[in-house]
Parts: sequence; C-alpha cells; structure tokens
Amino acid sequence: MRIIAGRYRRRKLRTRPGLVTRPITDRVKEMLFSHIEHLVIGARIADVFAGTGTLGLESLSRGAERVVFIEQDRRAIELLRENVQALDVLKHVVCWQTSALRTSFRPKNADGFFPYDLVFVDPPYRMIPGLLPGSPLFRSFERLARPDVSAENARLILRVPEHASLQVPELWSPVQGFDLSGMRIHIYTKRDIVDDSRGLDPPV
Repeated sequence: MRIIAGRYRRRKLRTRPGLVTRPITDRVKEMLFSHIEHLVIGARIADVFAGTGTLGLESLSRGAERVVFIEQDRRAIELLRENVQALDVLKHVVCWQTSALRTSFRPKNADGFFPYDLVFVDPPYRMIPGLLPGSPLFRSFERLARPDVSAENARLILRVPEHASLQVPELWSPVQGFDLSGMRIHIYTKRDIVDDSRGLDPPV
C-alpha cells in the first residue's frame, strides 16, 4: 500500500495483513480523490474506522491541514502510528484508539483539529446491514453532524459493499455515489440543523 499523489507520493504505508481493516486500493483512491480533491486542501479531517490511515494520510499528502484518526483495533493503531512517524506528520494528526460507535469524535487537548470539514467513514462491511435508525452506527452519524463536531456544509464519505441496503440520518444529504470494484462510495453533505443534542448518545 502506498500514497499515490501529493507531497508524500509513492511513500509506502504499513498495513495489517488480511481483511481486518480492508485497505482501499490505489484505483479506488484515485477515483475517490478525483471527486473530492477540492475539498481536501486546507481541510480538517476525521478518518473514522481508520485502519492504518490510508485515507487520512493520502489527504495530508494532498494538502489537508489536520487529521484525527479513530480506530479501535490495537494492531492497526500501532501500524498507523508507525506510518505517521515515517512520514513525520505527528504535529498534524491525532491517533485516537477508541470505538467509533461510542466516541464523541472530539479528542481531548486537540483544539484546532475540529470541527471537521471532511469525514471518512469506512466501517467493517458486517456493520452495514445494521445501519438503521437507532443502531449504534446510525447514532454515530448523528453525533458526527453536531455543530461542535463537523463544520457547516461538511462532507461525509462512506464506503459500503455494492448494492448494500442502509439508512443514514437525514442530517446528511446524499450528493453523489459511484460503484467500483464491488463497493459503493457515498458522498453526503451536512444539512443545516439546530444545535440540539437531546436524545443522542453521551460523549465518551
């Protein structure tokens, strides 16, 4: 696995063997970033279910300002930290080992890293059939839409299996979607909402 464009082009990244973190292929990255390149430059980004950091580090290479990586798997976060150190981008990132299903998405002592302009969400495929109202993943999308978490007009990028059936909160409006290599990439924009956190999960 490698970075395909920008400042760190061709730099190799360590990834976890097997299908635990499903690293995104170069072909898919090229297509995805061709659609969102203009959103990345100068952006504050959350890479949720980050694995070893492929999307967030590609974004930094292409001009993103800061990235918060959220990943629960111990081995994946170790490899992510090694990738961050190898690229010497520690001051631009937060590597947060926590559950994306429970987190507030606001790491402590990280002023200036949020609200996020762009959010990548790349959950394990087994979670997607359960992306329904009231589910832990659905409520995570609700928390991501809070004004103190994501910026006005923030974009959210979701990768799921091709033909998957799912529901995303109406706080996020679909903008675009495309299929490639047995998967579908959904792009959403945040709707204008009132700051009302009643009924949402408490932050962790």
